[in-house]
Amino acid sequence: MSKELKIILIGAGNVGFHLGKKLHEVGLEIKQVYSRKISKAKRLSKILKCEAIQKLDNISTGADLYILAVPDSAIEKVAADLSNKIPKSKLVVHTSGATPSTVLKPYFKNYGIFYPLQTFSIGREVNFENIPICIDSNLKKHRTLLERLGKLISQNVHQINDRERAILHVAAVFVNNFSNNLFTIGEKITSTENLPFDILKPLIKETVDKISQHSPSTMQTGPAKRGDEITIELHLKYLEKNFPEFIKVYQTMTQNINSKFSKNNS
Repeated sequence: MSKELKIILIGAGNVGFHLGKKLHEVGLEIKQVYSRKISKAKRLSKILKCEAIQKLDNISTGADLYILAVPDSAIEKVAADLSNKIPKSKLVVHTSGATPSTVLKPYFKNYGIFYPLQTFSIGREVNFENIPICIDSNLKKHRTLLERLGKLISQNVHQINDRERAILHVAAVFVNNFSNNLFTIGEKITSTENLPFDILKPLIKETVDKISQHSPSTMQTGPAKRGDEITIELHLKYLEKNFPEFIKVYQTMTQNINSKFSKNNS
């Protein structure tokens, strides 16, 4: 791919920040970065050595690719506003896992997806090399362009359609957002009881390491899998007394695990 490709980044939050940095690192030109909060746009523009803008009225029409790295709820509105500022023939993509690419169809002739399947936080560096980049477009030539762009920043690029991406996003919420919430619950319990959460981190690491070589279902352990009703009841009594807000979470997870393994326990 020619590194003369000119890109405009719309959004300077978690995804936009890291994606913009990586595209800049591999030598691509980011012409402008837009954010409703000019402070965010300026922070990122200093790294990308480009113009920061706060109004779409000031957006350049001279870019080859416009990347919408904005919250799902804002994608269609931003696309509608953008369509009044740039030619409708421009290639516009968004970075969402859950929103279909067709949300852009009423506004642009050429549209698609450039979705890095990863959790991003501005204060934490990420290694893009193995981050899955999911791409798609309504035209083959643009799918090829986006695939080549993805391969500049990652070795893990996939053409994924809207339905497949939505499914991946559901699964991603379970393995990332929900699991992290469970870690948060563990941290709450230990810190409230003046116990170090760090003592659980080797267990967390081993849990994750196991599934790099095995199916998670074969690695399941614990009282719910064993059908250990005595231990489960002790846990529920403890939670009822000290953390009643976590009882439903515990019961739901226990029932879900137990239902999968109950035949083996009988």
